[in-house]
Amino acid sequence: MATVNIYLTFNGNCEEAFHFYKSVFGGEFPYVGRFGEMPPGEDGKSMSAEDADKIMHISLPISKETILMGSDTGGEWASHYQPGNNFSISVNAENRGEADQLFAGLATGGQVTMPLADTFWGAYFGMLTDQFGINWMVNYDDPEKMQGK
Repeated sequence: MATVNIYLTFNGNCEEAFHFYKSVFGGEFPYVGRFGEMPPGEDGKSMSAEDADKIMHISLPISKETILMGSDTGGEWASHYQPGNNFSISVNAENRGEADQLFAGLATGGQVTMPLADTFWGAYFGMLTDQFGINWMVNYDDPEKMQGK
């Protein structure tokens, strides 16, 4: 069965916000990734120096079942940032088939913003906005691809 967590998006202050949340909830960050770690895009361009140190992904376990996740906006995604729409519901599927099924169901009548695809970080991942305006991220971490990451 899939798990659901909240994914917060910030306009350049994600790291500051997550250090604040860490001071409230405690715990450690199991992963902090920055935009500068991304490989160049299909057009061969790398992330701008201004965005390279921004947070691409950070996570903070709140309990055994709940993880608070976040990132900064950057590049082409920065134009989508608006206070009030700066969160997504993140679904972590148990397998690739479940990810496909959930993504297709949620996308019905909505808009796919990033089709499900294998990513450079090893996950099968996609994003969409459903017909009610709710932002979703669907993810499957294939254990074979995630070893060593």
